[in-house]
Amino acid sequence: MNRSSMIFLIVIALAFSFFGTIPAQETNAQKAIISVERIWDRAGHSAFTDLIYFKGKFYCTFREGTGHIPGINGTIRIIASEDGQNWHSVALLVEKDVDLRDPKLCITPDRRIMVVMGGSYYEGKKFIKSRSRVSFSDEGGKIFTAPRAIFIDKKIVSNADWLWRVTWFMGKGYGVIYQKSGDELVTHLVATNDALHYNWVTTFKLTGKPNETTLRFMPDGRMVALVRREAGDRSAMIGSSDPPYKTWQWSSLHHPIGGPDFIVLQDGALICAGRHYLPERKAETELARMTPAGKYRPLFALPSSGDNSYPGMFIHDNVLYVSYYSSHEDKTAIYLAKIRLDRLEEMIK
Repeated sequence: MNRSSMIFLIVIALAFSFFGTIPAQETNAQKAIISVERIWDRAGHSAFTDLIYFKGKFYCTFREGTGHIPGINGTIRIIASEDGQNWHSVALLVEKDVDLRDPKLCITPDRRIMVVMGGSYYEGKKFIKSRSRVSFSDEGGKIFTAPRAIFIDKKIVSNADWLWRVTWFMGKGYGVIYQKSGDELVTHLVATNDALHYNWVTTFKLTGKPNETTLRFMPDGRMVALVRREAGDRSAMIGSSDPPYKTWQWSSLHHPIGGPDFIVLQDGALICAGRHYLPERKAETELARMTPAGKYRPLFALPSSGDNSYPGMFIHDNVLYVSYYSSHEDKTAIYLAKIRLDRLEEMIK
């Protein structure tokens, strides 16, 4: 080997040695995620979560059952924690012959926890009818009432109504009911003063089988809706409306989202989470930045795969807490992710 070849090989070796010591650039997930922990897995199938903070405690709720679709009718578990790490069961909501599923949490104007949930009737695996239920805690969040069926405005009531989530604003509760109409699904905005009776406000002019909807409010009182769709291109829709919330402007996010939730940051930025669909019928739980104009920018995915997602989101002490379910560790279980809010805000600037 001549001298020139030897020098060339030495240079190449030094280059590989140098570049091999450069650490890989941090991903968004590595920058932002503080921890992800499995917090509950005692049922055969635990899924469809939500999360709030009430009187010094975190509350997480989810459905317990034998599988995604009935098998044995689902029940609703509510667990609590003072530190977001050590959890204990507070309540198990059960109704004979009814499949309770997809619970959502909110705090009523009289300072009680309210749980909204679907109530479906099956004969075997055949769906018969559904009617949503509510349960209320006592003032201390320690005891919950048995589920009670809600009452829906006669203008829109059917035998298959699902009130998916309720959000309170200025003393009034708002939610979206979806129901079957021929081969389509229709979505109605409803409002309540007592959490039991829901009056029709308007019908969303959406197609593509719109269904699960989360409502939030901007600082100026504008309502924002994030709507899942199951047909057409399946892209989620985002809409906004000023009081009295009868006229809506809609944009496509050009991105399907299952089990959608989102929060409004202090500067008005919107962070959403939900089931992100991958090729070959795979999915993961993803966080993203979105705008009412229809812009969608993925941020990162949480550890998840298989049957997963349906997050709940809450900010406490500059940490974003996200509950969700996933089956990436042997069985379908409930997880809690803690995310640095300052790092999240840096990503979306």
